[in-house]
Amino acid sequence: MEYPSRKYGLSCRGIKRFSTTAAVVEQPITHPVEIKYTNLLINGQFVDSASGKTFPTLDPRTGEVMTHVSEGDAEDINRAVAAARKAFDQGSWPRMSAYERSCVMLRFADLVEKHSKELAQLETWDNGKSYEQALKSELSLVVRMFRYYAGWADKIHGLTVPADGPYHVQVFHEPIGVAGQIIPWNFPLLMFSWKVGPTLACGNIVVLKSAEQTPLTALYAAKLFHGVLLHLLYLVMVKLFMRFCCWSPGWRS
Repeated sequence: MEYPSRKYGLSCRGIKRFSTTAAVVEQPITHPVEIKYTNLLINGQFVDSASGKTFPTLDPRTGEVMTHVSEGDAEDINRAVAAARKAFDQGSWPRMSAYERSCVMLRFADLVEKHSKELAQLETWDNGKSYEQALKSELSLVVRMFRYYAGWADKIHGLTVPADGPYHVQVFHEPIGVAGQIIPWNFPLLMFSWKVGPTLACGNIVVLKSAEQTPLTALYAAKLFHGVLLHLLYLVMVKLFMRFCCWSPGWRS
């Protein structure tokens, strides 16, 4: 009787590999996409952190440093929140009609679709997932999610509540202010759309902290958003975001 281990080249010490082809030298993968944005995005400008500190973001395949990204702290969060609060109190976004907000978000979705290959390449490089998954799964869902939330912008409305007596009871849904948001590393752009999309659709302003492991696509997407309309989205890369943001004035959510 021939044992399976012998039949398939296995032994109790492990798996033996057989090949009739010559060894192939692995060629390094080159990345055609350029890393353009590595600073904090505050008040419509990419700026260095107040401390000047940076941290490395690594290629998960090799462990090599891809680039260095500005590392924010409490002072940077306060700057971002103050600018976002001013944009909310004095800017146009909360005062736009819901239809106009919807149109802006649809234009952003079109830009993401236009730049989907660059975003997918950057996501693959920074996150380690396959390019096919990044392009065909994640990026296509990001575009769909923003178009979905854009469609909700003019469908969020109040209601009139029946009341006893000579009273008129009415409920309004209004923007509340500046929302602090955190996204993880596993699906950076998809999590970006889940957080940012509904918040902006409701007329609020966002201060976003992306994962320090995968900050690059959020910065790229935020730049695209600012190509449509300034002062909607602020990005601060902070390793202890929750500790710092709890003490920052101006938050509403």
